Amino acid sequence: MLDKTKKDWWKDAVLYQIYPKSFQDTNDDGIGDLPGITQNLDYLERLGIDGIWLSPICSSPQEDNGYDISDYRSIDPMFGTMTDFEELVSEARSRGISIIMDLVLNHTSDQHEWFKDARKSRDNPYHDYYIWRDGEEGILPNDLPAVFGGPVWHWVPEVGQYYYAGFSPYQPDLNWENPAVRRELYDMIRFWIGKGVEGFRLDAIAHISKDVDNGVWMNGKDLHPYLKELRREAFPEDGIMTVGEAGLEGLDSVRSYTDGSELDMVFEFSIHHYGGYDRWKNEKPPVSALRDYFTFWQQNLHENGWNALFLENHDLPRIVSRWGSEAPHQKESAKMLAALFLGLEGTPFIYQGSELGMTNLRLPLDEYVDLAVKSEYAKGLELGYSEEEAIEIVQAQNRDNARTPMQWNTEPNAGFTKGVPWLPVNPNFQEINAEAEMADPDSVFNFYRQLIALRKELPVFRTGEFTPLQRDSATVLAYRRDSADGHLLIACNMTEDSQPFDVPADFADADLIAANYPDAEGALRPFETRIMHFTDQ
Repeated sequence: MLDKTKKDWWKDAVLYQIYPKSFQDTNDDGIGDLPGITQNLDYLERLGIDGIWLSPICSSPQEDNGYDISDYRSIDPMFGTMTDFEELVSEARSRGISIIMDLVLNHTSDQHEWFKDARKSRDNPYHDYYIWRDGEEGILPNDLPAVFGGPVWHWVPEVGQYYYAGFSPYQPDLNWENPAVRRELYDMIRFWIGKGVEGFRLDAIAHISKDVDNGVWMNGKDLHPYLKELRREAFPEDGIMTVGEAGLEGLDSVRSYTDGSELDMVFEFSIHHYGGYDRWKNEKPPVSALRDYFTFWQQNLHENGWNALFLENHDLPRIVSRWGSEAPHQKESAKMLAALFLGLEGTPFIYQGSELGMTNLRLPLDEYVDLAVKSEYAKGLELGYSEEEAIEIVQAQNRDNARTPMQWNTEPNAGFTKGVPWLPVNPNFQEINAEAEMADPDSVFNFYRQLIALRKELPVFRTGEFTPLQRDSATVLAYRRDSADGHLLIACNMTEDSQPFDVPADFADADLIAANYPDAEGALRPFETRIMHFTDQ
Protein backbone atom coordinates (compact mmCIF):
# COMPACT_ATOMS: atom_id res chain seq x y z
CA MET A 1 0.00 0.00 0.00
CA LEU A 2 1.27 3.45 -0.92
CA ASP A 3 2.67 5.55 1.94
CA LYS A 4 0.26 8.51 2.01
CA THR A 5 2.20 10.17 4.84
CA LYS A 6 4.84 11.26 2.34
CA LYS A 7 4.47 14.89 1.25
CA ASP A 8 4.70 13.92 -2.42
CA TRP A 9 2.89 10.55 -2.24
CA TRP A 10 1.22 11.40 -5.53
CA LYS A 11 4.55 10.97 -7.36
CA ASP A 12 4.35 7.24 -6.66
CA ALA A 13 0.61 7.02 -7.32
CA VAL A 14 -1.53 5.83 -10.21
CA LEU A 15 -4.84 7.71 -10.20
CA TYR A 16 -8.17 6.91 -11.80
CA GLN A 17 -10.79 9.37 -13.02
CA ILE A 18 -14.44 8.50 -12.51
CA TYR A 19 -17.26 10.27 -14.30
CA PRO A 20 -19.89 9.46 -11.62
CA LYS A 21 -22.89 9.90 -13.89
CA SER A 22 -21.64 7.03 -16.06
CA PHE A 23 -19.89 4.65 -13.67
CA GLN A 24 -22.55 2.55 -11.88
CA ASP A 25 -26.23 3.13 -11.16
CA THR A 26 -27.62 1.45 -8.03
CA ASN A 27 -31.13 2.92 -7.86
CA ASP A 28 -32.11 2.26 -11.50
CA ASP A 29 -32.75 5.87 -12.45
CA GLY A 30 -30.29 5.58 -15.34
CA ILE A 31 -27.68 7.79 -13.67
CA GLY A 32 -24.55 6.62 -11.90
CA ASP A 33 -24.25 7.40 -8.20
CA LEU A 34 -21.88 7.39 -5.24
CA PRO A 35 -23.04 4.00 -3.89
CA GLY A 36 -22.20 2.62 -7.33
CA ILE A 37 -18.61 3.77 -6.90
CA THR A 38 -18.40 2.33 -3.39
CA GLN A 39 -19.80 -0.94 -4.73
CA ASN A 40 -16.94 -1.22 -7.22
CA LEU A 41 -14.00 -0.26 -5.00
CA ASP A 42 -12.81 -3.86 -5.01
CA TYR A 43 -12.57 -3.67 -8.80
CA LEU A 44 -10.44 -0.54 -8.56
CA GLU A 45 -8.29 -2.03 -5.81
CA ARG A 46 -7.71 -5.07 -8.02
CA LEU A 47 -6.61 -2.77 -10.85
CA GLY A 48 -4.04 -1.28 -8.47
CA ILE A 49 -4.95 2.40 -8.39
CA ASP A 50 -4.14 4.68 -5.44
CA GLY A 51 -6.68 7.47 -5.80
CA ILE A 52 -9.96 8.40 -7.48
CA TRP A 53 -10.55 11.75 -9.12
CA LEU A 54 -14.30 12.30 -9.10
CA SER A 55 -15.74 14.58 -11.75
CA PRO A 56 -18.09 17.12 -10.08
CA ILE A 57 -20.58 15.73 -7.58
CA CYS A 58 -21.75 19.00 -6.00
CA SER A 59 -25.32 20.21 -6.50
CA SER A 60 -25.89 21.46 -10.04
CA PRO A 61 -28.67 22.01 -12.57
CA GLN A 62 -26.45 19.96 -14.92
CA GLU A 63 -26.45 22.40 -17.82
CA ASP A 64 -22.79 21.41 -18.28
CA ASN A 65 -22.76 18.01 -16.57
CA GLY A 66 -21.92 19.34 -13.13
CA TYR A 67 -19.34 21.93 -14.12
CA ASP A 68 -22.00 24.49 -13.23
CA ILE A 69 -22.13 24.24 -9.44
CA SER A 70 -25.13 25.66 -7.59
CA ASP A 71 -24.01 24.67 -4.06
CA TYR A 72 -20.37 23.97 -3.28
CA ARG A 73 -21.11 22.27 0.05
CA SER A 74 -23.75 19.72 -0.90
CA ILE A 75 -23.91 16.52 -2.93
CA ASP A 76 -26.18 16.59 -5.94
CA PRO A 77 -29.18 14.35 -5.10
CA MET A 78 -28.72 12.53 -8.42
CA PHE A 79 -25.50 11.07 -6.95
CA GLY A 80 -26.73 10.41 -3.41
CA THR A 81 -26.26 12.04 -0.03
CA MET A 82 -23.45 13.39 2.10
CA THR A 83 -23.66 10.14 4.06
CA ASP A 84 -23.04 8.24 0.81
CA PHE A 85 -20.00 10.43 0.18
CA GLU A 86 -18.64 9.90 3.68
CA GLU A 87 -19.06 6.13 3.29
CA LEU A 88 -17.20 6.26 -0.04
CA VAL A 89 -14.31 8.17 1.54
CA SER A 90 -14.14 5.72 4.44
CA GLU A 91 -14.35 2.57 2.31
CA ALA A 92 -11.84 3.90 -0.20
CA ARG A 93 -9.38 4.87 2.52
CA SER A 94 -9.58 1.37 4.03
CA ARG A 95 -8.27 0.11 0.68
CA GLY A 96 -5.51 2.72 0.46
CA ILE A 97 -7.44 4.75 -2.12
CA SER A 98 -7.63 8.54 -1.82
CA ILE A 99 -10.57 10.64 -2.96
CA ILE A 100 -9.77 13.66 -5.15
CA MET A 101 -12.56 16.14 -5.79
CA ASP A 102 -13.15 18.15 -8.93
CA LEU A 103 -13.84 21.80 -8.08
CA VAL A 104 -14.83 24.64 -10.39
CA LEU A 105 -13.42 27.85 -8.91
CA ASN A 106 -13.70 30.02 -12.02
CA HIS A 107 -17.49 30.17 -12.25
CA THR A 108 -20.71 28.99 -10.65
CA SER A 109 -24.10 28.03 -11.99
CA ASP A 110 -26.51 30.87 -12.64
CA GLN A 111 -28.72 28.98 -10.15
CA HIS A 112 -26.23 29.44 -7.31
CA GLU A 113 -27.70 31.53 -4.47
CA TRP A 114 -24.81 33.96 -4.84
CA PHE A 115 -25.76 34.74 -8.41
CA LYS A 116 -29.49 34.83 -7.70
CA ASP A 117 -28.77 37.53 -5.14
CA ALA A 118 -26.17 39.22 -7.35
CA ARG A 119 -28.70 39.94 -10.08
CA LYS A 120 -31.26 41.51 -7.74
CA SER A 121 -29.55 44.88 -7.41
CA ARG A 122 -26.21 46.60 -7.71
CA ASP A 123 -26.25 47.19 -3.94
CA ASN A 124 -26.62 43.51 -3.06
CA PRO A 125 -23.50 42.29 -1.21
CA TYR A 126 -23.21 39.39 -3.68
CA HIS A 127 -23.33 41.60 -6.76
CA ASP A 128 -19.57 42.05 -6.71
CA TYR A 129 -19.04 38.27 -6.52
CA TYR A 130 -19.40 38.32 -10.32
CA ILE A 131 -18.12 40.39 -13.24
CA TRP A 132 -20.46 43.13 -14.51
CA ARG A 133 -20.25 45.92 -17.06
CA ASP A 134 -22.56 48.84 -17.67
CA GLY A 135 -24.16 49.21 -21.06
CA GLU A 136 -27.32 49.30 -23.10
CA GLU A 137 -29.41 46.29 -23.91
CA GLY A 138 -28.37 44.95 -27.31
CA ILE A 139 -25.01 46.75 -27.35
CA LEU A 140 -22.43 44.32 -25.96
CA PRO A 141 -19.40 45.65 -24.02
CA ASN A 142 -17.15 43.85 -26.54
CA ASP A 143 -17.23 40.96 -28.98
CA LEU A 144 -15.44 38.28 -26.95
CA PRO A 145 -16.81 34.81 -27.85
CA ALA A 146 -17.73 32.20 -25.24
CA VAL A 147 -16.09 28.77 -25.23
CA PHE A 148 -19.39 27.00 -25.97
CA GLY A 149 -20.53 29.52 -28.56
CA GLY A 150 -22.26 32.89 -28.55
CA PRO A 151 -21.11 36.03 -26.70
CA VAL A 152 -19.66 36.15 -23.19
CA TRP A 153 -21.94 39.05 -22.17
CA HIS A 154 -25.55 38.61 -20.98
CA TRP A 155 -28.02 41.35 -20.11
CA VAL A 156 -29.82 41.53 -16.75
CA PRO A 157 -32.55 44.19 -16.86
CA GLU A 158 -32.96 44.28 -13.06
CA VAL A 159 -29.52 45.89 -12.71
CA GLY A 160 -29.12 47.37 -16.19
CA GLN A 161 -25.80 45.57 -16.67
CA TYR A 162 -24.18 42.69 -18.50
CA TYR A 163 -22.59 39.79 -16.64
CA TYR A 164 -19.57 37.94 -18.00
CA ALA A 165 -19.76 34.17 -18.62
CA GLY A 166 -16.74 32.81 -20.45
CA PHE A 167 -18.13 29.32 -21.08
CA SER A 168 -21.93 29.53 -21.34
CA PRO A 169 -24.76 31.84 -20.16
CA TYR A 170 -25.46 29.30 -17.40
CA GLN A 171 -21.94 29.67 -15.95
CA PRO A 172 -21.26 33.25 -14.77
CA ASP A 173 -17.60 33.86 -13.90
CA LEU A 174 -16.65 34.67 -10.34
CA ASN A 175 -14.88 37.94 -9.64
CA TRP A 176 -11.56 36.82 -8.17
CA GLU A 177 -10.57 40.46 -7.66
CA ASN A 178 -13.01 40.48 -4.75
CA PRO A 179 -11.25 39.13 -1.61
CA ALA A 180 -14.61 37.98 -0.22
CA VAL A 181 -15.00 35.57 -3.15
CA ARG A 182 -11.59 34.10 -2.52
CA ARG A 183 -12.29 33.66 1.19
CA GLU A 184 -15.58 31.87 0.43
CA LEU A 185 -13.77 29.44 -1.88
CA TYR A 186 -10.92 28.75 0.55
CA ASP A 187 -13.37 28.04 3.37
CA MET A 188 -15.28 25.68 1.10
CA ILE A 189 -12.10 23.74 0.26
CA ARG A 190 -11.33 23.39 3.98
CA PHE A 191 -14.85 21.96 4.42
CA TRP A 192 -14.08 19.13 1.99
CA ILE A 193 -10.66 18.45 3.49
CA GLY A 194 -12.52 18.02 6.76
CA LYS A 195 -14.61 15.34 5.03
CA GLY A 196 -11.46 13.37 4.22
CA VAL A 197 -10.72 14.59 0.70
CA GLU A 198 -6.98 14.22 -0.04
CA GLY A 199 -6.67 16.13 -3.30
CA PHE A 200 -8.32 18.47 -5.76
CA ARG A 201 -8.51 18.79 -9.51
CA LEU A 202 -9.11 22.46 -10.25
CA ASP A 203 -11.19 22.99 -13.35
CA ALA A 204 -10.40 25.86 -15.75
CA ILE A 205 -8.01 27.27 -13.16
CA ALA A 206 -6.12 29.40 -15.70
CA HIS A 207 -9.33 31.43 -16.23
CA ILE A 208 -9.59 32.83 -12.69
CA SER A 209 -7.45 35.85 -13.66
CA LYS A 210 -8.58 37.78 -16.71
CA ASP A 211 -8.87 41.26 -18.24
CA VAL A 212 -12.20 41.09 -20.03
CA ASP A 213 -12.04 44.68 -21.24
CA ASN A 214 -8.87 43.97 -23.19
CA GLY A 215 -9.72 40.52 -24.53
CA VAL A 216 -7.74 38.55 -21.93
CA TRP A 217 -9.94 35.62 -20.94
CA MET A 218 -7.32 33.45 -19.17
CA ASN A 219 -3.75 33.59 -17.80
CA GLY A 220 -4.24 37.14 -16.53
CA LYS A 221 -1.58 39.05 -14.62
CA ASP A 222 -2.84 37.97 -11.18
CA LEU A 223 -3.09 34.23 -11.91
CA HIS A 224 0.04 33.14 -10.11
CA PRO A 225 -0.44 35.45 -7.09
CA TYR A 226 -3.96 34.05 -6.75
CA LEU A 227 -2.66 30.47 -6.88
CA LYS A 228 0.01 31.17 -4.28
CA GLU A 229 -2.65 32.60 -1.98
CA LEU A 230 -4.90 29.61 -2.70
CA ARG A 231 -2.14 27.24 -1.61
CA ARG A 232 -1.37 29.19 1.56
CA GLU A 233 -4.96 29.62 2.65
CA ALA A 234 -6.79 26.52 1.41
CA PHE A 235 -4.34 23.60 1.65
CA PRO A 236 -1.13 24.58 3.44
CA GLU A 237 -0.60 21.14 5.00
CA ASP A 238 1.51 18.45 3.38
CA GLY A 239 -0.11 15.66 1.42
CA ILE A 240 -3.07 17.48 -0.17
CA MET A 241 -2.56 16.87 -3.89
CA THR A 242 -3.50 19.51 -6.45
CA VAL A 243 -3.70 19.27 -10.21
CA GLY A 244 -4.91 22.11 -12.41
CA GLU A 245 -6.61 22.15 -15.78
CA ALA A 246 -4.43 24.66 -17.55
CA GLY A 247 -5.00 24.22 -21.28
CA LEU A 248 -2.25 25.06 -23.75
CA GLU A 249 0.69 26.23 -21.68
CA GLY A 250 4.35 27.05 -22.26
CA LEU A 251 7.21 25.63 -20.22
CA ASP A 252 7.73 28.74 -18.09
CA SER A 253 4.05 28.83 -17.20
CA VAL A 254 3.94 25.15 -16.22
CA ARG A 255 7.08 25.55 -14.11
CA SER A 256 5.45 28.52 -12.37
CA TYR A 257 2.39 26.42 -11.60
CA THR A 258 4.43 23.51 -10.25
CA ASP A 259 7.31 25.19 -8.40
CA GLY A 260 5.95 24.02 -5.06
CA SER A 261 4.21 27.26 -4.11
CA GLU A 262 1.09 26.87 -6.31
CA LEU A 263 -0.02 23.45 -7.64
CA ASP A 264 1.59 20.02 -7.78
CA MET A 265 0.79 19.28 -11.42
CA VAL A 266 -1.15 20.64 -14.37
CA PHE A 267 -2.85 18.96 -17.29
CA GLU A 268 -1.23 20.28 -20.47
CA PHE A 269 -3.40 19.69 -23.53
CA SER A 270 -1.46 20.70 -26.62
CA ILE A 271 -0.93 17.23 -28.09
CA HIS A 272 -4.58 16.36 -27.47
CA HIS A 273 -5.61 19.39 -29.50
CA TYR A 274 -3.08 18.87 -32.26
CA GLY A 275 -3.21 21.86 -34.55
CA GLY A 276 -4.93 23.95 -31.87
CA TYR A 277 -8.40 23.88 -30.34
CA ASP A 278 -10.05 23.80 -33.78
CA ARG A 279 -12.06 20.55 -33.86
CA TRP A 280 -12.47 20.95 -37.59
CA LYS A 281 -8.90 19.98 -38.34
CA ASN A 282 -9.75 16.54 -36.92
CA GLU A 283 -6.13 15.50 -37.31
CA LYS A 284 -4.31 12.62 -35.70
CA PRO A 285 -0.87 13.79 -34.56
CA PRO A 286 1.96 12.27 -36.59
CA VAL A 287 4.43 10.13 -34.67
CA SER A 288 7.01 12.90 -35.00
CA ALA A 289 4.70 15.34 -33.16
CA LEU A 290 4.01 12.82 -30.40
CA ARG A 291 7.72 12.15 -30.01
CA ASP A 292 8.54 15.86 -29.85
CA TYR A 293 5.76 16.47 -27.33
CA PHE A 294 6.77 13.70 -24.93
CA THR A 295 10.45 14.53 -25.30
CA PHE A 296 9.86 18.21 -24.53
CA TRP A 297 7.81 17.72 -21.38
CA GLN A 298 9.67 14.66 -20.08
CA GLN A 299 13.07 16.26 -20.41
CA ASN A 300 12.18 19.78 -19.30
CA LEU A 301 10.23 18.75 -16.20
CA HIS A 302 12.68 16.01 -15.16
CA GLU A 303 13.94 17.10 -11.70
CA ASN A 304 12.33 20.49 -12.34
CA GLY A 305 8.58 19.97 -12.05
CA TRP A 306 6.24 17.03 -12.47
CA ASN A 307 4.04 15.71 -15.27
CA ALA A 308 0.36 14.81 -15.03
CA LEU A 309 0.07 11.98 -17.55
CA PHE A 310 -3.16 11.28 -19.39
CA LEU A 311 -4.45 10.03 -22.72
CA GLU A 312 -8.17 10.36 -22.01
CA ASN A 313 -10.52 12.31 -19.79
CA HIS A 314 -14.16 13.39 -19.73
CA ASP A 315 -13.49 16.12 -22.32
CA LEU A 316 -11.71 13.99 -24.92
CA PRO A 317 -12.85 11.25 -27.30
CA ARG A 318 -11.64 7.72 -26.65
CA ILE A 319 -7.94 7.29 -27.34
CA VAL A 320 -8.33 3.91 -29.08
CA SER A 321 -10.62 5.60 -31.60
CA ARG A 322 -8.32 8.62 -31.95
CA TRP A 323 -4.80 7.18 -32.02
CA GLY A 324 -5.37 3.44 -32.21
CA SER A 325 -7.67 1.02 -34.00
CA GLU A 326 -11.29 0.18 -33.26
CA ALA A 327 -10.93 -2.86 -35.55
CA PRO A 328 -9.24 -5.18 -36.18
CA HIS A 329 -6.59 -4.20 -33.58
CA GLN A 330 -8.65 -2.76 -30.72
CA LYS A 331 -6.98 -4.89 -28.05
CA GLU A 332 -3.44 -4.48 -29.39
CA SER A 333 -3.72 -0.71 -29.82
CA ALA A 334 -5.32 -0.24 -26.39
CA LYS A 335 -2.41 -2.08 -24.79
CA MET A 336 0.16 -0.21 -26.86
CA LEU A 337 -1.28 3.14 -25.79
CA ALA A 338 -1.28 2.01 -22.17
CA ALA A 339 2.43 1.20 -22.39
CA LEU A 340 3.14 4.49 -24.16
CA PHE A 341 1.89 6.66 -21.30
CA LEU A 342 2.38 4.38 -18.28
CA GLY A 343 6.08 4.17 -19.14
CA LEU A 344 6.58 7.92 -18.71
CA GLU A 345 7.73 9.94 -15.71
CA GLY A 346 4.83 11.57 -13.90
CA THR A 347 1.54 10.70 -12.23
CA PRO A 348 -0.76 8.73 -14.55
CA PHE A 349 -4.49 9.49 -14.60
CA ILE A 350 -6.40 6.55 -16.08
CA TYR A 351 -9.88 7.49 -17.27
CA GLN A 352 -12.69 5.04 -16.54
CA GLY A 353 -12.98 2.45 -19.30
CA SER A 354 -9.49 3.08 -20.67
CA GLU A 355 -8.41 -0.06 -18.84
CA LEU A 356 -10.97 -1.95 -20.93
CA GLY A 357 -10.09 -0.31 -24.25
CA MET A 358 -13.49 1.39 -24.61
CA THR A 359 -14.15 3.19 -27.91
CA ASN A 360 -16.21 6.08 -29.31
CA LEU A 361 -19.97 5.78 -29.86
CA ARG A 362 -21.50 7.43 -32.92
CA LEU A 363 -25.03 8.73 -32.36
CA PRO A 364 -27.57 10.85 -34.24
CA LEU A 365 -26.94 14.48 -33.29
CA ASP A 366 -30.20 14.80 -31.35
CA GLU A 367 -29.13 12.02 -28.96
CA TYR A 368 -25.97 13.80 -27.75
CA VAL A 369 -26.02 15.62 -24.42
CA ASP A 370 -22.71 17.47 -24.83
CA LEU A 371 -23.44 21.19 -24.61
CA ALA A 372 -21.06 21.95 -27.48
CA VAL A 373 -22.47 19.56 -30.12
CA LYS A 374 -25.11 21.86 -31.62
CA SER A 375 -22.82 24.89 -31.82
CA GLU A 376 -19.96 22.82 -33.27
CA TYR A 377 -22.24 21.32 -35.92
CA ALA A 378 -23.51 24.78 -36.86
CA LYS A 379 -19.93 26.02 -37.05
CA GLY A 380 -19.06 23.19 -39.43
CA LEU A 381 -21.85 24.17 -41.77
CA GLU A 382 -20.72 27.80 -41.62
CA LEU A 383 -17.21 26.69 -42.57
CA GLY A 384 -18.58 25.05 -45.71
CA TYR A 385 -18.65 21.40 -44.68
CA SER A 386 -21.51 19.28 -45.93
CA GLU A 387 -24.04 17.96 -43.42
CA GLU A 388 -22.47 14.51 -43.65
CA GLU A 389 -18.95 15.85 -43.12
CA ALA A 390 -20.01 18.04 -40.20
CA ILE A 391 -21.84 15.16 -38.53
CA GLU A 392 -18.86 12.83 -38.99
CA ILE A 393 -16.44 15.29 -37.36
CA VAL A 394 -18.79 16.12 -34.49
CA GLN A 395 -19.33 12.41 -33.87
CA ALA A 396 -15.58 11.83 -33.73
CA GLN A 397 -14.72 14.81 -31.53
CA ASN A 398 -17.60 15.35 -29.08
CA ARG A 399 -17.20 14.85 -25.35
CA ASP A 400 -20.01 12.32 -24.95
CA ASN A 401 -17.68 9.74 -26.49
CA ALA A 402 -15.92 9.62 -23.12
CA ARG A 403 -19.12 9.76 -21.10
CA THR A 404 -21.00 6.67 -22.29
CA PRO A 405 -21.79 4.27 -19.44
CA MET A 406 -19.11 2.00 -18.04
CA GLN A 407 -19.24 -1.46 -19.58
CA TRP A 408 -19.38 -3.93 -16.69
CA ASN A 409 -20.77 -7.13 -18.22
CA THR A 410 -23.03 -8.58 -20.94
CA GLU A 411 -26.29 -7.93 -19.11
CA PRO A 412 -28.69 -5.32 -20.54
CA ASN A 413 -27.13 -1.84 -20.59
CA ALA A 414 -23.76 -3.47 -19.89
CA GLY A 415 -24.73 -3.92 -16.23
CA PHE A 416 -24.62 -0.15 -15.71
CA THR A 417 -28.32 0.23 -14.89
CA LYS A 418 -31.61 -1.64 -14.90
CA GLY A 419 -33.27 1.63 -15.89
CA VAL A 420 -32.91 3.76 -19.02
CA PRO A 421 -29.31 5.05 -19.19
CA TRP A 422 -28.91 8.82 -19.41
CA LEU A 423 -26.63 8.29 -22.42
CA PRO A 424 -26.74 5.23 -24.69
CA VAL A 425 -24.40 2.33 -23.98
CA ASN A 426 -21.89 1.40 -26.67
CA PRO A 427 -23.19 -1.79 -28.35
CA ASN A 428 -19.71 -3.32 -28.27
CA PHE A 429 -20.15 -4.01 -24.54
CA GLN A 430 -20.82 -7.61 -25.53
CA GLU A 431 -17.13 -7.91 -26.37
CA ILE A 432 -15.60 -5.11 -24.26
CA ASN A 433 -16.61 -5.36 -20.60
CA ALA A 434 -14.99 -5.62 -17.18
CA GLU A 435 -16.31 -9.05 -16.24
CA ALA A 436 -14.91 -10.73 -19.34
CA GLU A 437 -11.62 -8.87 -19.17
CA MET A 438 -10.95 -9.65 -15.53
CA ALA A 439 -11.34 -13.33 -16.39
CA ASP A 440 -9.03 -13.15 -19.42
CA PRO A 441 -5.29 -13.11 -18.58
CA ASP A 442 -4.58 -11.58 -22.01
CA SER A 443 -7.09 -8.72 -21.68
CA VAL A 444 -6.52 -4.98 -21.80
CA PHE A 445 -7.57 -4.81 -18.13
CA ASN A 446 -4.91 -7.28 -17.04
CA PHE A 447 -2.28 -5.53 -19.16
CA TYR A 448 -3.04 -2.26 -17.34
CA ARG A 449 -2.89 -4.14 -14.06
CA GLN A 450 0.51 -5.58 -15.01
CA LEU A 451 1.90 -2.17 -15.96
CA ILE A 452 0.63 -0.53 -12.76
CA ALA A 453 2.31 -3.25 -10.71
CA LEU A 454 5.57 -2.74 -12.62
CA ARG A 455 5.48 1.01 -11.95
CA LYS A 456 5.30 0.29 -8.23
CA GLU A 457 7.95 -2.43 -8.32
CA LEU A 458 10.63 -0.64 -10.38
CA PRO A 459 11.88 2.78 -9.16
CA VAL A 460 13.14 3.69 -12.64
CA PHE A 461 9.53 4.43 -13.64
CA ARG A 462 9.59 7.35 -11.20
CA THR A 463 13.18 8.51 -11.50
CA GLY A 464 14.43 7.53 -14.95
CA GLU A 465 15.58 10.18 -17.41
CA PHE A 466 13.80 10.11 -20.77
CA THR A 467 15.62 9.69 -24.09
CA PRO A 468 13.77 9.23 -27.41
CA LEU A 469 14.87 6.45 -29.75
CA GLN A 470 14.58 6.09 -33.53
CA ARG A 471 14.09 9.85 -33.76
CA ASP A 472 13.51 9.80 -37.52
CA SER A 473 10.85 7.09 -37.51
CA ALA A 474 7.41 8.08 -38.78
CA THR A 475 5.85 4.88 -37.46
CA VAL A 476 7.53 3.80 -34.21
CA LEU A 477 7.53 5.82 -31.00
CA ALA A 478 10.22 4.43 -28.74
CA TYR A 479 12.07 5.78 -25.75
CA ARG A 480 14.28 4.70 -22.89
CA ARG A 481 14.33 5.64 -19.20
CA ASP A 482 17.63 5.50 -17.34
CA SER A 483 18.52 5.95 -13.68
CA ALA A 484 20.83 4.47 -11.07
CA ASP A 485 17.97 2.07 -10.26
CA GLY A 486 17.74 0.54 -13.72
CA HIS A 487 16.98 0.98 -17.39
CA LEU A 488 13.72 0.71 -19.35
CA LEU A 489 12.96 0.55 -23.05
CA ILE A 490 9.41 1.16 -24.31
CA ALA A 491 8.77 0.57 -28.02
CA CYS A 492 5.39 1.31 -29.62
CA ASN A 493 4.35 0.67 -33.22
CA MET A 494 1.72 3.35 -33.88
CA THR A 495 0.53 1.81 -37.16
CA GLU A 496 -1.45 -1.10 -38.60
CA ASP A 497 1.60 -2.45 -40.43
CA SER A 498 4.71 -4.27 -39.21
CA GLN A 499 7.65 -1.93 -38.64
CA PRO A 500 11.38 -2.51 -38.14
CA PHE A 501 12.84 -1.77 -34.73
CA ASP A 502 16.47 -1.85 -33.67
CA VAL A 503 17.02 -2.78 -30.04
CA PRO A 504 19.89 -0.76 -28.54
CA ALA A 505 22.97 -2.86 -27.88
CA ASP A 506 22.83 -2.49 -24.10
CA PHE A 507 19.33 -3.99 -24.09
CA ALA A 508 20.40 -7.12 -25.98
CA ASP A 509 20.18 -9.26 -22.83
CA ALA A 510 17.47 -7.24 -21.08
CA ASP A 511 14.33 -8.84 -19.70
CA LEU A 512 11.11 -8.48 -21.64
CA ILE A 513 8.77 -7.48 -18.81
CA ALA A 514 5.62 -6.62 -20.79
CA ALA A 515 4.35 -7.10 -24.34
CA ASN A 516 1.05 -7.32 -26.19
CA TYR A 517 2.10 -10.12 -28.53
CA PRO A 518 3.60 -13.51 -27.67
CA ASP A 519 7.14 -14.33 -28.77
CA ALA A 520 8.16 -10.69 -29.00
CA GLU A 521 11.15 -10.47 -31.31
CA GLY A 522 12.01 -9.11 -34.74
CA ALA A 523 9.84 -6.48 -36.40
CA LEU A 524 7.09 -4.80 -34.41
CA ARG A 525 3.73 -6.14 -35.54
CA PRO A 526 0.62 -3.92 -35.91
CA PHE A 527 0.29 -1.73 -32.79
CA GLU A 528 2.82 -3.92 -30.99
CA THR A 529 4.50 -2.73 -27.82
CA ARG A 530 7.42 -4.14 -25.87
CA ILE A 531 8.85 -3.06 -22.52
CA MET A 532 12.36 -4.22 -21.60
CA HIS A 533 14.30 -3.76 -18.39
CA PHE A 534 17.75 -4.37 -16.93
CA THR A 535 19.83 -3.18 -14.01
CA ASP A 536 23.56 -2.54 -13.75
CA GLN A 537 24.06 -5.05 -10.95
